[in-house]
Amino acid sequence: MDIIVLGGGLVGGPIARDLAADEEFNVTVADRDTETLRGLQAWAPITPLVADLADPANVTAMVGDFDLVLGAVPGFMGYQTLEAVIRAGRDVVDLAFFAEDPFTLDQLARENDVTAVVDCGVFPGMGSALIGRMARKLDAVDSVLVYVGGLPQVRQWPWEYKAVFSPIDVIEEYTRPARYVANGQPVVRPALSDPELLDFEGVGTLEAFNTDGLRTLVETIGAPNMKEKTLRYPGHIEKMAVLRECGFFSTEEITVGDQSIRPLDVTARLLFPMWKLDEDEGDLTVMQIRVEGTRNGQRLRYVYDLLDQYDRENQVSSMARTTGYTATMTARLLSEGLYAHKGISPPEFIGREFGCVDYLLQGLEARGIFYRERVEVLA
Repeated sequence: MDIIVLGGGLVGGPIARDLAADEEFNVTVADRDTETLRGLQAWAPITPLVADLADPANVTAMVGDFDLVLGAVPGFMGYQTLEAVIRAGRDVVDLAFFAEDPFTLDQLARENDVTAVVDCGVFPGMGSALIGRMARKLDAVDSVLVYVGGLPQVRQWPWEYKAVFSPIDVIEEYTRPARYVANGQPVVRPALSDPELLDFEGVGTLEAFNTDGLRTLVETIGAPNMKEKTLRYPGHIEKMAVLRECGFFSTEEITVGDQSIRPLDVTARLLFPMWKLDEDEGDLTVMQIRVEGTRNGQRLRYVYDLLDQYDRENQVSSMARTTGYTATMTARLLSEGLYAHKGISPPEFIGREFGCVDYLLQGLEARGIFYRERVEVLA
């Protein structure tokens, strides 16, 4: 099978390497950065393709010769790139964190006979698939609560944070309003709101804040209470809130001297080098999912816990592992004909299908990623 990976960066690169390890896949990676492509070739037998992925027409023409597409572009390019792939009539597994509603492309995907799995990372992504499976097991879902975050293993002043995926998408977590559901009603709150401190085994105390991570789950899971929060080391919220409220994340141009600039561009130029993981610097991914509901008249709580660490041997970050390998196992699910829902398919749809989540979990476990499940009977 001929596969093309759009974007060879922090997550796209490990995606390509994982797929290229299978002899049945011929993997091409498209990226505008030749150094990125050369670096990937040192790790895996991939075919490099220098390409401008910002041009949707170029993307549509490019992917037409491939059997399957993996989308790993930054969020601000995600929607137009996904639409371009769908117009080419190619099945796609996409993990871009874009602001637009992916279901607006559902009719186009159906018309083109395309299976388009969207938001296919760690969360939304694997966590969404687990929620879909738990919703299938329960007669009614009462609540969904998710805590998730990627962090450096070592805290360093001043930020005590490193961007383990696209830094532009990280900033989106601090600016995009957070949607959740409370008592059956949709709620919109500012990002970084409703802070709380929680203890996680093997990590310690982290702070959690509202972000817009529920995505399609708001529409697809009929639970009256649903919320997702991002995890960081304590103190991070205040620092990001100060930058946001002072306008450093603004995309509105201002004039400095005789130059017009976007404050976000200046902030990115200053922050991103400090947020870059150093060579062989470790990171970790923490997630806990709690789903409560009833089955056969009994109230139950399903809990999934994830704690993953940097793969030092292969030099793959934990976020790239937990995010990228969810996408590669989903690609294998499609390539083997085990999942073929036509149209836009968020990962919770995969969770509805018997056997599909087990397939993903087994593939992740083979790569050293383990989700611990427990079921609690509630009074």
